[in-house]
Amino acid sequence: MKLLFVYFISLVATLFLLSCSHQIIPEKPVTAESAFRQDTLPTSEIDIPIKVNLKPLYQLAEKNVQQVYTSPGYPLDYVINNCDTKYMYRFKRGPLVMHAEANVIQLGFTGFYKIAGAQRFCAGSGANRVPLSPWSPPCTCGLTDGDRKVEIGFRTSLNLKSDYRVQAKIETLEPQAVDKCSVCIWNSDITQTVMGQIKEQLNESRALIQDSLDRLNLRPQFQKLWDRLNDNQNLNGLGYLKVNPQKIRLSSFTAHLDTLQLSAGISAQPMISLEKTPVTKTIIPDISDFNRRSGFSIFIDAIMNYDSLSKLITAQVKGRRIDLEQAHKYIIIEACSIYGVTGERLIFKLDFSGSEKGILYLTGKPVLDKENSKLDIREIDYDLKTRSLLVKTAKWLFSKKITNELRKYSSFDLKAYELPLLDRINHSLNGDLMKGIKMSGNVEAIHAIALYPTLERLIVRCSAKGNLEILVNSLNF
Repeated sequence: MKLLFVYFISLVATLFLLSCSHQIIPEKPVTAESAFRQDTLPTSEIDIPIKVNLKPLYQLAEKNVQQVYTSPGYPLDYVINNCDTKYMYRFKRGPLVMHAEANVIQLGFTGFYKIAGAQRFCAGSGANRVPLSPWSPPCTCGLTDGDRKVEIGFRTSLNLKSDYRVQAKIETLEPQAVDKCSVCIWNSDITQTVMGQIKEQLNESRALIQDSLDRLNLRPQFQKLWDRLNDNQNLNGLGYLKVNPQKIRLSSFTAHLDTLQLSAGISAQPMISLEKTPVTKTIIPDISDFNRRSGFSIFIDAIMNYDSLSKLITAQVKGRRIDLEQAHKYIIIEACSIYGVTGERLIFKLDFSGSEKGILYLTGKPVLDKENSKLDIREIDYDLKTRSLLVKTAKWLFSKKITNELRKYSSFDLKAYELPLLDRINHSLNGDLMKGIKMSGNVEAIHAIALYPTLERLIVRCSAKGNLEILVNSLNF
């Protein structure tokens, strides 16, 4: 009897525990490819005015153009010219002054020179000339009567080749003497002779500048920019932006004052994802010319994984209590997640507790309200397999009150995503790209234009317009 009693109590306890742990778990619905056909992301055209500060070029010239030029042997020895004239000179240049227009940059300066010389009589011609008299007493120009002035400089034309190398042509301008020097008893003008010598010395400086520009290759700097556009740009909590550039184009140079201007354009397929995506590095393609323009009109695919979206949905509905008065029962929503997609409907998994514990699978049709920037989940209803189970085991859960309650939270204001996204993108468009290169820009607005639910993620296609500008303050010579 004792054993029978113990067995009976154990059986009752087991049945009680089993009844308490009963859960409603319907069979999972079968996912299928979305009925939404995703078009190919249109190529975005982004045109960026670039301004290059020419001060580095000015500094390059300052570095390579000497401050003082003298005749060989100055101040002890003279240069003998055509047997009958000897002279020595000292030339000191003033500060460089830059003037730029179109694709021509002119670097000029005022020079100050002084000359000492003497003359004698010679006979013969060419290399056979011989002196007939001693040198006259030395006479000077610019030593006691003030420096003589001459205007001189360089003219540079710049172009960028398709391989990102700078093509420069530099020529030394003809010296223009403001004050001429006449020396000695014949009052002979030797200014042009001295100017010719000064030009030859300046040509040596021109060759140094030419060599530096010929070695200037902007590909490494553009490659860094290209790599950054291919990388994940953190949007501070709103996901990651990848520009995904495809092609690059560049206009010819035009200069004004101390700024070189050009336009860079890229064809790209931007994408925003809530999580980092793999980065594929590519070699920047060669460039081609195009007419200068600015502004951009882009299409962006915002990639939203269902796991991330499920967290957002759960945050809205977790803890909501739904009372089913007719059945004298209630449920509390513990979580709501997107399970997948079938046809043109999203599948939702609803975890609940309360009078019973379990899972419900529901479906709803996602609809994009472009005018109001909203994502609506319409026609919410029980999945067929869930419906079948409830009819058999828990009709009280088969209630429109549950679906009606869920409809309250089935509309998502995309502006709440678009506006912070706009702020983050605008923030990311302003700042230093790298040392010496600064970017500034502004996106006017972002609008959702299409919706593509897939098996594993929701794609919201957006369009945006704006402007972007790059300022280059340093160049690596």
